Amino acid sequence: MKSPAEIAKKYESIGESKANAPVGKTFLLAILAGAFIALGGLGSQIASLCSPDPSSARVISSVIFPIGLFMVLVGGAELFTGNCLIMIPVLSGKAKVSGMLKNWVVVYFGNMVGGFIIAALAAFSHIYSFNGDALATSVINTAITKSTISFSDALLRGILCNILVCMAVWCSFAADELAGKVLALWLPVMLFIVCGFEHCIANMYFIPAGMLASFVHGIPAEGLSLFNFFVTNLIPVTIGNIIGGGICVGSMYYAIYLKNK
Repeated sequence: MKSPAEIAKKYESIGESKANAPVGKTFLLAILAGAFIALGGLGSQIASLCSPDPSSARVISSVIFPIGLFMVLVGGAELFTGNCLIMIPVLSGKAKVSGMLKNWVVVYFGNMVGGFIIAALAAFSHIYSFNGDALATSVINTAITKSTISFSDALLRGILCNILVCMAVWCSFAADELAGKVLALWLPVMLFIVCGFEHCIANMYFIPAGMLASFVHGIPAEGLSLFNFFVTNLIPVTIGNIIGGGICVGSMYYAIYLKNK
């Protein structure tokens, strides 16, 4: 197992490569990551229907959702929230701020495309008709809840979420064997789902899925709109995710293990 200092040094190199990667390749890998996270979200929504109790449903959902990050890290893809750790090589002088921002923008919109694609495929293939439209109703309610959250709640839950997501990425680098990587990434992601934190890339699936489910199944969805999707949810959650991953995790580990080395 690698020590935290060794992980910091390893990510310094990985983050530098990400910041300098070709835009086209990065965008395609980002589409894959958005789709993988969305598939994890879709699976978690279906599984959570097993329990009428909200607490139990969250636990069940938390077991399935990390499959998305598993596919991202093991299959190889570019995820915006994990890439907030590129702050590490930027602070150490190994990567430029411009390279980090280029990666973030390209990956963010690539992730969005991937999430939209899975939401559309699920809606128009009538997957949400499962259990007499119970799944469609659940998907719509999830989207409404996320679209009507307050700015401060979305921001703070975004910070907490990406602390855990980036810790999942960080801890996965400690292991050299696949089984160890899987266990390391699974546990922090399970925790963020159980706690109900906000992940901007997952929401690029959850909210469009609710909109499309409402359209396809004719179920009213008061509060769902593009404005609420982008302004009420995505903007504060994205800012929170950057703070949680880039500052609370990336900058802290840089200061502890790489500064003045």
